[in-house]
Amino acid sequence: MDLGLQGRVALVTGGSKGIGLAIAKRLAAEGCALHLVSRTQADLQVAREEIAARHGVSVAVHVADMEQRGCAEALGAKCGDLDILVNNAGATPRGALDELDEERWRKAFDLKVFGYINLSRVFYARMKARGRGVIINIIGNGGERVDYGYIAGAAGNAALMAFTRALGAGSIDYGVRAVGVNPGPVATERLVGLMQKEAQARYGDAGRWRELEKSFPLGRSATVEEIAATVALLASDLSAYTTGTIVTIDGGMAHRGSLI
Repeated sequence: MDLGLQGRVALVTGGSKGIGLAIAKRLAAEGCALHLVSRTQADLQVAREEIAARHGVSVAVHVADMEQRGCAEALGAKCGDLDILVNNAGATPRGALDELDEERWRKAFDLKVFGYINLSRVFYARMKARGRGVIINIIGNGGERVDYGYIAGAAGNAALMAFTRALGAGSIDYGVRAVGVNPGPVATERLVGLMQKEAQARYGDAGRWRELEKSFPLGRSATVEEIAATVALLASDLSAYTTGTIVTIDGGMAHRGSLI
């Protein structure tokens, strides 16, 4: 299906690996020029070379830490006008309230919650002035299926869900849409690493990590391509009436009972 994205310009944070890289590849396949943001130059270079060679689109890369104040404004000065902003960079630690000190909590929120808000603020102003644009926030179903042992993620994701709904409800009046995507478990390097650690703790064998997926819907994690396909559709004019809402991609996990 041609989504009509040919020639549009997209910025993807956390765009060198995992879900972000899959989104970048999907948007490039639709003909979008890209700005990719990550903390690691080497990973960005690999992503740029692969995408440019395969899809023949312009790919600019930017080494930046979205946790740092002023980073959003600096990216705004480098990247110019966008048609699509995908906020994706973020990693929130697991832990109960008494296991996470203030420094770890603030660090996680500075990267993901304020990182999303600050970059949205910069590019929303430009989109609003132009009368068009789409902001897509990759959040996570931890804001819906809250977990005592993932309390920072629950709070941060819930905040971003509310932020997205509030922004999207009014931004449409100016031709700008804001939507969120809540992935459940997705088979990224990070998730596999966490599951290997858990398998080691439970079974004494990190190689048994796939056994932890048995209780998931369909007996597996989602693929990064499944998330990317939805993001591309939401970025397109085929979703022109979709704003201020959250699309959850977790196999129904957030609304099931116990998975055990």
